[in-house]
Amino acid sequence: MSERTLRRRFDTSFGYGPKTLDRILRYQRFLRLSSQSNSSTAMLAAEVGYADQAHLVRESRRLTGSTPRQIHHLLQNG
Repeated sequence: MSERTLRRRFDTSFGYGPKTLDRILRYQRFLRLSSQSNSSTAMLAAEVGYADQAHLVRESRRLTGSTPRQIHHLLQNG
């Protein structure tokens, strides 16, 4: 399968490309881990593959429009 075909199939299946899916899945791993752990945000960010906490915050804003802290409060308070 060519790279172009793979990208088209990703767009058809998910609505975006493989790199975006990777970013979303990494962020979901962070959210899952943060709900199960008392570790610092910086430690959790590094554990799931972000370069640092600032990288996580930027990615969170790009994907959700909110910071990880805001998302955490939303998830806790329903």
